[in-house]
Amino acid sequence: MNGVAHPAGRSGLTLQRRLLVTVLGLMAVVWLAVVASIWYDTGHELDELLDAHLAQAAALLATQRLDDLEGDNFPPPPTLHKYQSRVAIQVWHEGLLMVRSTNAPDAPLADHGQPGLSNQKVDGQAWRVLTTTGNEPHVVIHVGELASARHDILLASLRSVVWPMLLALPLLALGIWWSVRGAMRPLRQLGAAVAARKPESLEPLSARAVPPEVAPLVDALNGLFERMAVLLDSERRFTADAAHELRTPIAGIRMQVQVAQGARSAPERDQALAATLQGCDRATRLVEQLLQLARLEAAAARGGAPDGFGGSGADLAALARSLGADMAPQALARDQHIVLETSEPVTVPMPVALAQVLLRNLIDNALRYSPDGATVRVALQPASPGQGARLVVEDSGPGLPPEALARLGERFYRVLGTGQAGSGLGWSIVQRLARLHAIGVAVDRSPVLGGLRVQLSWLDPGHFGED
Repeated sequence: MNGVAHPAGRSGLTLQRRLLVTVLGLMAVVWLAVVASIWYDTGHELDELLDAHLAQAAALLATQRLDDLEGDNFPPPPTLHKYQSRVAIQVWHEGLLMVRSTNAPDAPLADHGQPGLSNQKVDGQAWRVLTTTGNEPHVVIHVGELASARHDILLASLRSVVWPMLLALPLLALGIWWSVRGAMRPLRQLGAAVAARKPESLEPLSARAVPPEVAPLVDALNGLFERMAVLLDSERRFTADAAHELRTPIAGIRMQVQVAQGARSAPERDQALAATLQGCDRATRLVEQLLQLARLEAAAARGGAPDGFGGSGADLAALARSLGADMAPQALARDQHIVLETSEPVTVPMPVALAQVLLRNLIDNALRYSPDGATVRVALQPASPGQGARLVVEDSGPGLPPEALARLGERFYRVLGTGQAGSGLGWSIVQRLARLHAIGVAVDRSPVLGGLRVQLSWLDPGHFGED
């Protein structure tokens, strides 16, 4: 993971470094907080203890008579501790310094009129002083200790606690680094496995020895590989089928052009050119259907409507009337009849352009695969409380056997023996639109006309614009 170039906009810290910085930073903050707490608590307790010693010394002096403290009755005490010389004693009587220790200054350590503990500064030195009165009148006793002595004692006390903690920091940081690096090993191995894969390799990643936190990522990648495999296989089949299907009209066009080139009479040449135009129309329709299907499948992958098919709320009744008028010449050429049964607008939650594609494919299939003189019925029922809009397209043709009904919707599948040219994509487009807009589709034999009946039901009435 280290040493990899980072794309623009991506953080320069790897996950391992980010964890190390976070954990070590948090550890340093906690360590400093602990040291500060120990410093404060130790200093407070030390002040309490040393203040008690000052109070005890002052109490002993207060019980003595002034005559007993003066002169030879108060000899210099022996040195019993290295900090002893930093403690000073003064005994004042009526404003005169009667007794003092050898290290005490001549100036009063504190104000005579303020008994108790106080922090003073005398001759440039900071003192902690306890002031009290003696048993005799007008006697004031000062017992002081240099603040520097207390500071030295505090540092000596903390040194034994802080130094081991300070020495343990590098070992703790090294242990954290080793633990984080070990925890990141599965991710590094996963990254190496993905980086080493060939572009065409879509086999699932091994989930063996993967920690639970990484397992969802492996499952998501395997799901992505599976979807990509299905998509690539579908695209390969689609490309192969499209190439095969386009080869037929192109070959027919070429043959008719050759016939026209070799025609010996005008009627023969006109017939070959008319067949050429029919082949061009068939190829054009096939390309249009291929583009429609590709756009629908791309929209299904994105979870929305195809580009250029925006808007929602299509009136099927108005579209059916418009398409009926457009396709009337095609029907009249074979003496077929289009019957539209609707008395009011029928609005469905889908873009107008897609609803037109859906209707055109259904009506065109019914006309194309019905015999001459057949009837195609288009019935519309508006949405009602608890029920969505319904569309029924049925014809008086021969219908389809059960095995052919089961294969409806397969790309380029056509029922043999109909004598009609087609690509087999119309039903694929209808079913893709149905899945994209949550439309129920049922296909059976028409009980009225005897041919094929297609029933479409919009399952979510009133939710326009969700596609």
